[in-house]
Amino acid sequence: MKILSVDDSAIIRKIIRSGVEVLDYELVEAADGIEALTILEESFEEIILILLDWNMPGMDGLVFLEKIKNTASLKHIPVMMVTTESEKENIIRAIQAGAINYLVKPFTIEELMKKVLECMGEGR
Repeated sequence: MKILSVDDSAIIRKIIRSGVEVLDYELVEAADGIEALTILEESFEEIILILLDWNMPGMDGLVFLEKIKNTASLKHIPVMMVTTESEKENIIRAIQAGAINYLVKPFTIEELMKKVLECMGEGR
């Protein structure tokens, strides 16, 4: 079971990897929304969760979220925003666009793991 991390920061992806691997999931990484769409075209059946940054070059997270939620083969994949965007209005926009959870940077590995488990229906 694979989780897709879409974030332009290699450091953030590395932090996410450490938390996801503790939970026994495999992490697939994309540096932006365009790369993530390519990954999803090739292996969307294997992706069980997307961890999505908002602020990225090329295609920002909200545009990416709206695009996958309007694509029949991708809309079932749950998406959690992992971003510095902490304004209430932006959180509401992301949830309305289809995100099922929201984690504000900076975060701890424990917070990430707890949110991932909640997204997978295993909240503790």
